[in-house]
Amino acid sequence: MNILSPPRARLQIDVVFDLVCPWCFLGTRRLRRTLRARPDIAADITWRPFLLNPDIAPGGVPRQDYIVRKFGGEDRARRLHATIAELGRGEGLIFNFDLIRRIPPSLDAHRLVRLADQHGVAADAVDTLFQAYFCEGQDIGDIAVLASIGATLGMDEGASRRLLSGPAEVEAVHADNLRAHRLGINGVPCFVVQGRHAIAGAQEPEVIERLLDVAVVEG
Repeated sequence: MNILSPPRARLQIDVVFDLVCPWCFLGTRRLRRTLRARPDIAADITWRPFLLNPDIAPGGVPRQDYIVRKFGGEDRARRLHATIAELGRGEGLIFNFDLIRRIPPSLDAHRLVRLADQHGVAADAVDTLFQAYFCEGQDIGDIAVLASIGATLGMDEGASRRLLSGPAEVEAVHADNLRAHRLGINGVPCFVVQGRHAIAGAQEPEVIERLLDVAVVEG
């Protein structure tokens, strides 16, 4: 350690997100880019689940049915997806919305993130799950797919499959989702710094950086 270098400010950042939300993928990538540009800040990130579709069927719903229900039709969805894809390219992301055939429930994917956190790879799990879903069209509601993704992160595939086949972390995910709603969070992503400074949406890095600076000054 260089004794002449100033101490790094340590910030607690809660990231409230859903793994089936493209804005969350974009927003978390922007947060990571912001933090890479600020070596003076040491961030302790906690990944907080938010369930955008809590009532979705266990097997998910066909993408077309979901699009009609949420956007009113394919044309509106395509325009929105084109906008997201263009913004994503600025972060090195290739969104392939047409590869998604079913909209899955995200509960089990959030459970995998919590299991990954026990192995110290939660951040990697989040980004890998986003890529699997939005870039490759994988079904992240399928336990076998999730266990395979966990294996790429160094987790035991068989153990992950067994845990996800049971009730592990179900109550914890629902508790965090409820907590977010009680805090007034009704849209994601939402970044909460030091428990009191918050900003919602896939904000530009400059906006996130200003939030971090406020948190550093106020402690």
